[in-house]
Amino acid sequence: MSIGRDGPRRYDFLFAGGGGAALSLAYHLVAAGFDQSSMLIIDEEEKRDNDRTWCYWVKGPTPYDSVAHASWDKLRIIGDGKDLMLPIEPYRYQMLRSEDFYRFVKERLSRCPNVEFLTARVDSVKDTDSGAEVLVDDVVYAGKWVFDSRWKYQNLVVNESRYRNLKQHFKGVEIRTNTDVFNTDVARMFDFRTPQHGVMRFFYLLPWSPREALVEYTLFSPETLPPEEYDRRIADYIQGVLGITEYEVAAEEACIIPMTDQPFERRGGAHILRIGTLGGRVKASTGYAFMRMQWDAEAITDSLRRTGGPFDLPVTPPRYHRFDSILLQVLLDRGDLAEHVFVRLFDRNPVTRMFRFLDEVDGVWENIKLMSTVPIPTFLKAGWPVMRP
Repeated sequence: MSIGRDGPRRYDFLFAGGGGAALSLAYHLVAAGFDQSSMLIIDEEEKRDNDRTWCYWVKGPTPYDSVAHASWDKLRIIGDGKDLMLPIEPYRYQMLRSEDFYRFVKERLSRCPNVEFLTARVDSVKDTDSGAEVLVDDVVYAGKWVFDSRWKYQNLVVNESRYRNLKQHFKGVEIRTNTDVFNTDVARMFDFRTPQHGVMRFFYLLPWSPREALVEYTLFSPETLPPEEYDRRIADYIQGVLGITEYEVAAEEACIIPMTDQPFERRGGAHILRIGTLGGRVKASTGYAFMRMQWDAEAITDSLRRTGGPFDLPVTPPRYHRFDSILLQVLLDRGDLAEHVFVRLFDRNPVTRMFRFLDEVDGVWENIKLMSTVPIPTFLKAGWPVMRP
């Protein structure tokens, strides 16, 4: 283990992991006046490739609008015998490629001489009396605060006797056609025209030009599929539902996102805060995370400004955690009803109410109005094990 004569090199902020959550937090810190603070961002990859696509609804400007790949002000939902075309103003639905996000944030951070990057694997993070230490290849780096975002799905262990656990798993392909086939004014958020087989399955279609779109096959289920099954369903949808017979696949992506109501412990120690997926920033019932990471970065920055530490963060009203648990239980018990439930929610509620509910910012009365539109017997049955002591 390498420690200099004066001890390990010290930083104000150490980032164990350098993905979306870490870079978002570093960006917000610099933008809020912490640009004179020393930072070291450590990740085993350089984070330049397009390794993921973030999509999110948003109202008002974000720091990343100039590099967003596409944006829509209408959503389409197809299923349960309905075809809903939903204007979403004052919101917009936005698509951001990770390569553009990485480039944008790193260019901003590169202007700060106190921000450093290290491409290496973090071996461990531990608390100390005066801060925390990160071990990398037998070299110790010390920080006043450490933000830990190292996440690997295979390390997740859920106590399924107490908590609900599903996987959101998907494969997406970017396709190009030789003729104009896509309506770029509308994003398809849910298209249930694919065999359900007892679990929630849908397609997601994001067109950014008349000849280019992301087509994604997504499932909410306990188990993943063989790789060839995703490919087969995607081809069936493109050819059989969209009626596109000639196209080329320009890129592919696949991922597994946790959907569980098991709590994620935020504090890794007196000087360690977990962020991103590791810190429970993924919405349990939807898998959306990007804007939640941004709000978290803002809250952490504000806490540091006000208190000198990162832990004075807003607490979400407990009812939203229960809502997540109930929906997860419904999906586990009656995955065959998922199409009916989701289409009904969007059909019987203004999209603005849906987004405020999912953003966990609505009042109790608005929550009651939304929950009154779900299949009540199914949700009461699912809610009983959630609500009982």
